[in-house]
Amino acid sequence: MSRLPHALLAALACGCWLGLSMPAQAEKVYIYRDAQGEVYFTDHPVAPKNYRLQGVRHYGRPPAWKSCLGLSNKTLKQRAERYTPMIKQVAAQSGVPWKLVRAVIAVESCFDPKAVSVVGAQGLMQLMPDTARRFGVTHPFDPLANLEAGTRYLAGLIRRYQGNLRLALAAYNAGPAAVKRYDGIPPYPETQNFVTRVMLGYVS
Repeated sequence: MSRLPHALLAALACGCWLGLSMPAQAEKVYIYRDAQGEVYFTDHPVAPKNYRLQGVRHYGRPPAWKSCLGLSNKTLKQRAERYTPMIKQVAAQSGVPWKLVRAVIAVESCFDPKAVSVVGAQGLMQLMPDTARRFGVTHPFDPLANLEAGTRYLAGLIRRYQGNLRLALAAYNAGPAAVKRYDGIPPYPETQNFVTRVMLGYVS
């Protein structure tokens, strides 16, 4: 799963910190990690010395690996069918609806166990390296290990938000700190698109 960042802060050259209001058509968003491992978005390529650039995301269009461009419905169906028994097993162990897990995988990786995002999220459920380590995953491209960790993480978020799936999904994508900061689904196009697409896949 893609475990996209926590709070969204802008670092300005003057040394001041401001909350970032991301425009819907922002061209670039810079991703930084601080010394404590927290990850931040900013629309300014400037940060204090203790922040390290992790990558740059382009908004306004979904990345090809997330929109399953170039894959036929037949191929996607075959991929889904291949992993459905495993998804049902792992989801039952974590108490998460298996169709929700399947919908997350469809949006996150198009059922590609070797998928890697531009910020380093890996595998079927797009685990960020920190999340993988948290759940003891040493082989993030192993489908079962990836599924187990991603589903356990999602289950914890569902409990945290008392069954509110939309908030749990937003936190899965953008991080719990971002959900807390905005007191709801963050206004990031990436996150809003993720929540919408997963919920549509879950109920369809």
